[in-house]
Amino acid sequence: MSGSGGRGQGPGRGAGGAGSQGGPGAARRTPGGPGRSGRQGGRSDGGRSDGGRSDGGRFDEDRFDDGRSDDGRSDGDRSDGGRSSGTGRSSGTGRSGSAENPPRRPRDRLDPLDLPFGHNDGRTRPPREPGEEPRGRSRPGDDGPQGRSQGRSQGRSRDDGPRGRSRDRDDDDPPRRRAPQSRDDGDRPRGRAPRSRDEDERLRGRVQGRDERASGRSGDRAGDRAGERGPGRPGDGSAGRAADRAADRAADRAEDRRRPGRQEDAPGRRTPASRPPAGGSRADAARGRTTAGTSGRTTGRTTGRRDGDGPPPRGPRRPPPPPRPPLVLRLGSPRRRINIGLIGMTFVLSIFAGRLIQMQGLESKVYAAAAADQRQHTETIPAKRGSITDVHGNELAVTVEAREVSIDPTKVPAAVRAGAAKLLAQQLGKDEREIAAKLSRTGTHYQLLARDVDPVVATRLLQAPIPALAAKKTYRRLYPAGDLAGSLIGFVGDEGSGLGGMEQAKNSLLAGRDGKKRVETGRDGQQIPMTSSERTAPEDGQDVRLTIDRDIQWAAQKSIGDQVRKSGAESGTVIVMDVRTAQIVAMANAPELDLNNWRKAPQSHYVNKAAADVFEPGSTNKVITAAAALEAGEVTPDTVFQVPDRIRCTDQVLRDAHAHKTESMTFRQAMAQSSNVATVMAARKVGSERLHRMLTAFGFGSTPGGGVPGAEAGLLPDYKKWSGSQNCTVAYGQGVSVTALQMASVYQTIANGGVKIEPRIVAGTKDATGRFVPAPPGKQTKVVSETTAREISTMLESAVGEEGTGQLAAIDGYRVAGKTGTANRYDARLGRYDGYTASFVGFAPADDPRLVVLSVLQNPKNGHFGGQLAAPVFKDVMTFAIKSMKIPPTGSAAPQVRMRAGQ
Repeated sequence: MSGSGGRGQGPGRGAGGAGSQGGPGAARRTPGGPGRSGRQGGRSDGGRSDGGRSDGGRFDEDRFDDGRSDDGRSDGDRSDGGRSSGTGRSSGTGRSGSAENPPRRPRDRLDPLDLPFGHNDGRTRPPREPGEEPRGRSRPGDDGPQGRSQGRSQGRSRDDGPRGRSRDRDDDDPPRRRAPQSRDDGDRPRGRAPRSRDEDERLRGRVQGRDERASGRSGDRAGDRAGERGPGRPGDGSAGRAADRAADRAADRAEDRRRPGRQEDAPGRRTPASRPPAGGSRADAARGRTTAGTSGRTTGRTTGRRDGDGPPPRGPRRPPPPPRPPLVLRLGSPRRRINIGLIGMTFVLSIFAGRLIQMQGLESKVYAAAAADQRQHTETIPAKRGSITDVHGNELAVTVEAREVSIDPTKVPAAVRAGAAKLLAQQLGKDEREIAAKLSRTGTHYQLLARDVDPVVATRLLQAPIPALAAKKTYRRLYPAGDLAGSLIGFVGDEGSGLGGMEQAKNSLLAGRDGKKRVETGRDGQQIPMTSSERTAPEDGQDVRLTIDRDIQWAAQKSIGDQVRKSGAESGTVIVMDVRTAQIVAMANAPELDLNNWRKAPQSHYVNKAAADVFEPGSTNKVITAAAALEAGEVTPDTVFQVPDRIRCTDQVLRDAHAHKTESMTFRQAMAQSSNVATVMAARKVGSERLHRMLTAFGFGSTPGGGVPGAEAGLLPDYKKWSGSQNCTVAYGQGVSVTALQMASVYQTIANGGVKIEPRIVAGTKDATGRFVPAPPGKQTKVVSETTAREISTMLESAVGEEGTGQLAAIDGYRVAGKTGTANRYDARLGRYDGYTASFVGFAPADDPRLVVLSVLQNPKNGHFGGQLAAPVFKDVMTFAIKSMKIPPTGSAAPQVRMRAGQ
């Protein structure tokens, strides 16, 4: 592009040498500072003389390569056409543009990065007026090309007159870059208020100032070129011009680097102010630029010479808008964070304070008690269980001191577990694998290794190198006699309670009452020394004395055991009872329970069969039929019956044990030979109702008293429900069910003169002081008369005689009365009759009875008659019992009685 200032001659640069010393930075960066004054005052009075115009002409940019900046834009492009002379760039006190006096470095503009924080290097940033556009942008119609043209026209009219309009853009002027077209008034953004006249004037003044600075730089360069073509002014040399140009380029480059985002101030760029207004022509735009350039020069000269001439001075230049700041993570207001933190801390502390008030004030006693419970522990002091003895005080079950050995597996190192398991297994009599498995359970702090450990063994183990081993004092139940009366005595479980027999029946007396000890313990469970403790002494259990005689019990148990094995029977029972007191002297079962190994025994051995096993008595029940017939007066022992070997009873035919012809039999003979047909004939004389009453009186269908554990009541159906055959079979002991204890009580009643005494198994108890308290006697009931009882006794004595079925029960030197029994056995598992029940029951001496012995064998395989299998057991047990109890024989002979008819 061509610069208007380039057309001036020597007068145009006369003061321009001095004006160029002001530097571009001073004119462009200080709004009203020395740079502007230098531009105004540095011009010669002849500023734009005709001589300068005729000699200068246009210059060609191509001839001056150094007039282009580093980025490819010429110095002429930086001005508004280069019309301002060199004097427009100088200040009143400007420096020389020579090499000796280099141009002054332009004053740095505001750093855009400092603008958001309010730092402006002392320059005042004018406030934005309402509706004002953002800084750095020109408003259409105000800052656009028309405004610049007006500024230039005003300057030209003052000095040059009509010539300003005749200078249009030359054809060889290089084209200027087009800046983005600014909006006109019609394109003003919505919501903004229209600008006032004062505001428009300020904006026009700012645009005019920029044009003047650009015109001044172009004028300097044009003047230099004109000086080269024509006669120069004093002080104008090539070195000075080159220095001016170099200074201009350096200032422009510095400004570009500082303002990378400002298109309107960038060198060689067309700002919105140079854009032609909407609806105008290019010629109008060119004229506007020419006018603006001329006006800028005139204004510069006039202002330099006289104050008050030309347009009013511009206000401070508004700094460009800051670049978009980088994305910064904003942490928010510190005060707000502090307030939120204080509120949170207050809330948490209030919760702590409330909890503290609750614990220390409102519920202090509750927590104090809870703390005491954690520290204090109650230990149970086991009471010593009472002993069970026989009638003479011999111990059948006794309690001794023992230890309960336990260990904490978590404290046993893995390296010593194998050795510890082996040692513990050897001493405790346990399986090594079982002990090793318990030691490997590290998830628990307690593993019980063994109970009922001998104290000597426990002490030996505690001295062994086994960590975390503990021994607790307990009591151990011992049974010195082993299996003697095992099912009768029963056993004690791991918790110290009786689980069967007398141990269970008399548990409250035997167990006593445990004591308590309240102590304070530490974390490891050890008692804290010198702390308070409460102790309640235990109350030991009472000793229970049974009516059992240990020796007789042993004999009875041995005899029935041997016979069970010989006969192949499933089980056997023996009961020995005192006739006068109904005390049970012996109650034996075979097989018997071994109390020292009760855990290994089958459950069938736990049952006391003598009191709980129910069976049909068979012929031993004929004494009740005889008692009913004699009491009713229907028969006497000498009554004769014509007895066939069979009899029809409704739809069934009943037979005797042995086939025989019809023969005459006395009732005594029928009892001695155990004739079923003769017994049915006698029962028909009595009737079912009276027979049922007699059975009930002897205790059938009711549980015998006396505290015998596990005693059963048997089965006695109501006579009204008896079937046709049952009216006959009940007479000889089929169709009713009893226990061995009930049948023994029947013979005790006959032997006692018809007085039934409730059986007893407990003789009494012994308290802690050792005082013996006998048990009350059994209840007595008169069942039959003494005469009836004596007559039945003589008939039973005949049954053991030479013509009786119980000859194997006879004892030398003693008169023995008894009765055999053989009955079909009902098997509940099969639901039908299967096998036999062989029994024998009697008493001795017959004339002065002292003992009753009953023996029963269930389902024998080698024989099935009572006289054959059970009578020998009776004899053995009765013989031993008489000798053991020192019962002398009476020495009397058996009376002569009529056995057969016709005698």
